[in-house]
Amino acid sequence: MKRFLSVLMVFFLLLSGVALAEDTQAPLYIAEQGMFSAGGAVTEPVAGDYDPTTNWLDTTRAGNTAHVDHANVLYQIPADDNGHPIVYLHGYGQSRMGWMTTPDGREGWATYFLRNGHSAYLVDQPGRGEAGAQTGMSTDGFLDVWSEDSKEYKPGDQAWYTHFRIGRVAPERYEGSQFPEGDAAQDQFFRQMTPNTGNFDQAKAAAALGEVMAQVKARTGHSSIFVTHSQGGAVGWDVPVDHIAAIVAIEPGGTPAVDSEQYNRLLEAKIPIVIYFGDYIDNGPEDIASTGFWKQVRDGALAFAESYNAAGGDCTVVDLPKEGITGNSHFMFQEMNSNEIAAHIENWLGERGLN
Repeated sequence: MKRFLSVLMVFFLLLSGVALAEDTQAPLYIAEQGMFSAGGAVTEPVAGDYDPTTNWLDTTRAGNTAHVDHANVLYQIPADDNGHPIVYLHGYGQSRMGWMTTPDGREGWATYFLRNGHSAYLVDQPGRGEAGAQTGMSTDGFLDVWSEDSKEYKPGDQAWYTHFRIGRVAPERYEGSQFPEGDAAQDQFFRQMTPNTGNFDQAKAAAALGEVMAQVKARTGHSSIFVTHSQGGAVGWDVPVDHIAAIVAIEPGGTPAVDSEQYNRLLEAKIPIVIYFGDYIDNGPEDIASTGFWKQVRDGALAFAESYNAAGGDCTVVDLPKEGITGNSHFMFQEMNSNEIAAHIENWLGERGLN
């Protein structure tokens, strides 16, 4: 009914001569939204007795504990929820922000799939936040810092731009690139990068994501479609499979070795998998090391799929240029044709009864 009323409103606006922008979307009705944390641990108390009279002024932190190593989840449930929730996990140097918007300000995949009835569970893995990049970590000894040594943020804009196959050297884009054009979009993209606050621990991240999956199942009654990207793809293969309905891996950093524990766990659980790769791999610059890296990753995924399917599993590797979809980098979900790729995923999900 709400959707009908929104369409009716647009119709009357048009009749009255009110101009609508070409990219105007119908209102999106959210039945519920919120945040929660999942997984993690509680540290042992610092030696000594806690003194409530001095509390935070006691820099020894005697008697204090800390809640650590959890994932944080922002969720939205659409009014027309289809019963197939999606859990999104970012890649290296990223946060959930990458699924929520694009560098040029369009709606991200999370909103696209919300409009199709999929509730969104957007994860920041342990030790990751949306605005964590500073020149150096604090050294003032206040509240959260124990060490006297500074940890400077490691520059990498140009290195990651090349490795992600957006262009040879920023701000250049490869010919035919779907990456949004212009200085403002490039600035927004680079400002999405955010560091780990501690050493990356794949097992810790996978355990926290397992708890996320369990909470989503408890909250919704349904197992989740698990959408991963890059380093998050590597984490994804380690996440307990109990509450996973399918895995959509966007250029994962690798795939499970055949007959490994990861491989056998996925196969035994009959998890359907689709893996997407963009452009500038077979046709990437041969003098750039990253071209060979992504060829190796893509070919490894093809070998994984061949074995997985032969053993009775269901794995599809989508090489977008071979589907006639060209110009995509490692960040296909943020590029100008991102909705076309999302529609391709939705079709794959529909063939498996997941939309």
